[in-house]
Amino acid sequence: MSTTTSSPALKEIFNNARLEHIAGEMRAVYPAFDAKAFLHMANDGLAELSVMQRMARVSECLHAVLPFDYEASLEVLRALAPRLNSMFVSMFLPHYVASYGRHHFDMSLDALQYFTRFGSSEFAVRHFLRDDLERTLKVMHSWALDANEHVRRLASEGSRPRLPWSFHLEPIQANPDLAAAILDTLKADDSLYVRKSVANHLNDVTKQHPDWVLDQIEGWPLQDRHTAWIARHALRSLIKQGNPRALGVIGAGGKAQVQVLDLQVTPAVIRLGEQVTLSFTVQSTLEQSQRLVIDYAIDYVKASGGTSAKVFKLKTFDLPALGCVNLSRSQYIRELTTRKHYAGRHAVHLLVNGERLGSTAFDIVS
Repeated sequence: MSTTTSSPALKEIFNNARLEHIAGEMRAVYPAFDAKAFLHMANDGLAELSVMQRMARVSECLHAVLPFDYEASLEVLRALAPRLNSMFVSMFLPHYVASYGRHHFDMSLDALQYFTRFGSSEFAVRHFLRDDLERTLKVMHSWALDANEHVRRLASEGSRPRLPWSFHLEPIQANPDLAAAILDTLKADDSLYVRKSVANHLNDVTKQHPDWVLDQIEGWPLQDRHTAWIARHALRSLIKQGNPRALGVIGAGGKAQVQVLDLQVTPAVIRLGEQVTLSFTVQSTLEQSQRLVIDYAIDYVKASGGTSAKVFKLKTFDLPALGCVNLSRSQYIRELTTRKHYAGRHAVHLLVNGERLGSTAFDIVS
């Protein structure tokens, strides 16, 4: 379980100082650049804009100030890319391509391949997928063979059906075979950056096509450590759900032969912002080693008084024959942007190889 810390708003990545940096680097690669006009437009109402709106604003203001056609503007922006001091900030460059280069397919896809090395073109390429899926996927499959890990990752990440902060790709949601060649090409990639993307892409697909994902993974060479890593992370949602096939892929498909002892949450009563600790003992009843996947679920109280379960990963390990292990996990119960907490009893369930083997609870008081 994790803690949270306060930090500056993400949108402050595009603050006034960053805009000054962009303007200064633009003048370095194009001395006639009208930095004053750019900064005047870019700063107008900046405080009210989200991080993605600020990124779009930079793209729009560059387009307004640059006196060139699209091809010439790209040449200036290509020169700018390696001079930027933030990978996230550089994503306004592919945004420019998606905004003004959709009628220049070959030139724009080549630019996205270049710009992704400095940040990521994952959001921008989706506009080309939506415009011409078959043609764009063909190019992206060639990216999966690229020597650069950023380009290979773009092939997988850009074609994710449910990429966060972007629109869904409904055709790939409906038919994951469309992007299967990309995933198959990357199934044993030696870059962790790429493998994470492949796993996330497949995890997206499990939301609608779990058996399709399992069919793919079960046919892969799981003795390869890179492929096995992708499989474990791709199946994380199904493993949390206790899917027998997914558990079988990671060697935990059988019923756990264990007893759960001394399961408790302490303290039993907390206020919002305080910490609880889940602790218990797992005792094997089997005279041989067994793979265990241990998760826990918290039934969070909702405003209506009902509850909604959230499953958390705890530990995957091999328990020796007749072995015994003591486990614990602590978590701060505090407000998150993705979850609001309410007073009441919160049940906690221990899941071993997908089976509920014990429950306890704690109370949140006002």
